[in-house]
Amino acid sequence: MKTSLRSVVVFILGALFILGLPWFLGKFGISLMNDIGIGALVALGLVLLTGVGGATSFGQAAFVGVAAYTTAYLTTHFDLSAWMGLLAAILITATCALIIGCITLRLGGHFLPLSTIAWGLSISLLFGNMDMLGRNTGITNIPPVSLGNVALLSPLQMYYLIWLLVGLALLFSYYLLRSRAGRVIRSLRGGSVLLASVGEDAFVVRLKLFVTAAVFAALAGWLYAHMNRFVSPSPFDLHASINYLLMAILGGVGFLSGALVGAAGVLISKNYIQDVLPLVSSRGGQLEAIVFSALFILLLHFARGGIMSFVAKRKRVSQQSVTADKKRYQPSGEPPLTERAPLAAGTQVLSVDGVVRRFGGLVAVNNVSFTVTAGEIVGLIGPNGAGKSTMFNLITGVLGKTEGRIHFLGEDVTHKSQRQIARMGVARTFQHVKLRPAMSVLDSVALGANMRGSAGFIRSGLGLNRAEENRILDQAYKQLQRIGLEGSEYTPAGKLPLGLQRILEIARALASDPVLLILDEPAAGLRKHEKEVLATLLRQLKAEGLTILIVEHDMDFVMKLVDRLVVMNFGAKLIEGSPQQVRADKKVQDAYLGGTGE
Repeated sequence: MKTSLRSVVVFILGALFILGLPWFLGKFGISLMNDIGIGALVALGLVLLTGVGGATSFGQAAFVGVAAYTTAYLTTHFDLSAWMGLLAAILITATCALIIGCITLRLGGHFLPLSTIAWGLSISLLFGNMDMLGRNTGITNIPPVSLGNVALLSPLQMYYLIWLLVGLALLFSYYLLRSRAGRVIRSLRGGSVLLASVGEDAFVVRLKLFVTAAVFAALAGWLYAHMNRFVSPSPFDLHASINYLLMAILGGVGFLSGALVGAAGVLISKNYIQDVLPLVSSRGGQLEAIVFSALFILLLHFARGGIMSFVAKRKRVSQQSVTADKKRYQPSGEPPLTERAPLAAGTQVLSVDGVVRRFGGLVAVNNVSFTVTAGEIVGLIGPNGAGKSTMFNLITGVLGKTEGRIHFLGEDVTHKSQRQIARMGVARTFQHVKLRPAMSVLDSVALGANMRGSAGFIRSGLGLNRAEENRILDQAYKQLQRIGLEGSEYTPAGKLPLGLQRILEIARALASDPVLLILDEPAAGLRKHEKEVLATLLRQLKAEGLTILIVEHDMDFVMKLVDRLVVMNFGAKLIEGSPQQVRADKKVQDAYLGGTGE
């Protein structure tokens, strides 16, 4: 995992700017910067959760409040230090996020944002109705944070603590997104089937991300409580959550730096509006909500990508002569990832025995049986509606079986999930290409090697996964060389033509070191030359000892490629045999080729 010199320089210059800024600010300016830092922590969590992970939350202020009230209560009622309050705040907030996430994160569409509004409202109302928390009066006389014998009482002293934590949170997020775990996070928008194909559970990944965003909010709540030394319910209500979300969107919900830019933009604008509106109307406080709502609507209409999206666009335009296509990956020299021992030719890899799949009264797959042995290419073909795709999904675990058994390497996988089957050594591609368009070609392939690593969120965020990450990227580059795509490592996957995207999916599957490679209509939509390139690649993979099952509609393509064919029609197996036997069979000619004309 290589960190570019430019990123290091930018971070150092930013740190020097933050260190020297108080020399040019008055007391109000320092206090405003403290508020910006606290807001940026929450917004940073939303960038990860919403901008990257695709889960919208309107309840982050409630997590800020849980942490603030936790440390306030423990330090005022039990005389614990602020640092013990920090540990308790993080633990309790993370536990609350874990429980709430388990309940709500399975909700899809607009139901998830609505659920975050519900628990965001309920938690803030809870603060105002508990005697032990001072009800609406809140908790006062919260002790300051102390470093040894030095109490951080002034805004300037808190300034450096706040921005130190902001810097550490930014570093954690930066390393996290540039890791094995980060590739999985960036693939969440690709859907649960894509993630399951690389051995991950989308719900678990989203839950981890939800808890991570809550921990960032907990840091903000702890700082807020000990900076102001007073907490009450109002700063943690739904309105505050909307402001945090506005910060992330204004700065650029897809950019880590957008959290800083958005927090500064919202809080500076808010202070300016609060100064100006009283000059316009005696109801300035009420107008403030209207003005912010109008600004939010305008932002969604004209700048959905936020401020940083404009900066990134200008940067791309100004650097068109230095394109990503000119960059090259340099292997790290780390020891390669461990590979599976090759199977002896003729070993039974897959056994499908009497499999049935019903959808209500429709029998999509009816008592189908066949086997696949090591080192061969088997084609599963049939006319439209024959049940090929359903059979494919049954083998890979996307769908459950109504009847029958499926064995992989002698183990019964009939009731195993897609994720479990993938981890056993079954790699797949998709009929409709599932690539993240903005993810580089190298990262897209590295995603396939996800199961061959172990570093999680914490190790990745702390930068303790460098050796493993280098080995994964080396493996991805090796597969790009294998399929002839070296030289395009940093090109966005979405910029490749369809034929190369299908080959890129094969490279991603190969990066998992599979026992069985299953291709779902790999020739669909390809031109003649692209089909020839694909066929050459598959023959090469077979020569290297890989076992391949192709689910395909293009009979001419598979006839010249496979060792055996399984032909399906109306959900049942019509015939199984060599391409010559299948081509000569009268039933196949009638059902699939339209008859011989005799």
